Amino acid sequence: MHNKTRSPENFIYLKQCPVCESTSIVNYKKNTFNIYSLDKESIKITDSAYGQTWDLSRCQDCYHVFANPCPSPSYIQSLYGEIEDPLYEEEALGRAKNFQRTLSQLEKIGPEKGPLFDVGAATGILLDSARRKGWIPDGIEPSVWAVKIAREKYGLDLQVGNFEKAETKTNYTAVTMIDFIEHVPQPREALKKAFEILSPGGTLCVVTPNIRSLAARISGNKWWHFRPAHLSYFTKASLTALLEISGFQIIKIRKYSWTFSAHYLLSRLKGLNFLIKNTRIASFWKKIPIKLALGDSFEIYARKKS
Repeated sequence: MHNKTRSPENFIYLKQCPVCESTSIVNYKKNTFNIYSLDKESIKITDSAYGQTWDLSRCQDCYHVFANPCPSPSYIQSLYGEIEDPLYEEEALGRAKNFQRTLSQLEKIGPEKGPLFDVGAATGILLDSARRKGWIPDGIEPSVWAVKIAREKYGLDLQVGNFEKAETKTNYTAVTMIDFIEHVPQPREALKKAFEILSPGGTLCVVTPNIRSLAARISGNKWWHFRPAHLSYFTKASLTALLEISGFQIIKIRKYSWTFSAHYLLSRLKGLNFLIKNTRIASFWKKIPIKLALGDSFEIYARKKS
């Protein structure tokens, strides 16, 4: 893996903004980790390498911030395919609460339930919740391990692989991208695919970090969304541009909230993780749900234009 990581073809230097294709880009932030050490452990969902970033560039036209160089789509896809992340599934109850709020918003925007496609579906928690509410679930996930869990635990038959190249139907009522587009080097390709598979008037839900949020500014270099897995950082301007370029009309913008157990949050904080080392006490922390309304992620609903 070490030699594979160092292969030049695994990395791409961008001369244009991956959102608006402007050539007016400048250096934004110096990398804080060795990109040649990138591996599956550093990009899994529950990694805690907060404050670690690639060399970042910023577009002076739409203000999008992005990894430059970035991993090639095929290389990053190969790493995600190898990920195993049991801690993600341990937080299934809290994550289901997050997704319930998203599904409720989708139902308010378009009350007709139908086929729903989840991009980067992980172990299928959102799709299981959607099915219970009357949606027809479908989705794709690169991790072979996660797809296996989705099948064994929830009875879901997810595709394994790359969304942009997936063989899908073209009549989905809704497409969800929860914490997905910040992980891909070419977000326009992902939005183009979402447009193709949605029915006319269908709804796209995108959740992604807001690099201009108050929490991001206060946290500075320690912002928890600065992580090796994140290749794209959106502003309201760049996310709006991406959606409009891709054929979508924004319907609603909200601030996203997460629900996690106290145990999970303590495990993220190196100075406090001693509180969960005792098995008996750890089980107590796992029973305490905590809602984090940090306001540092967009939750955007957009309709496919005719």
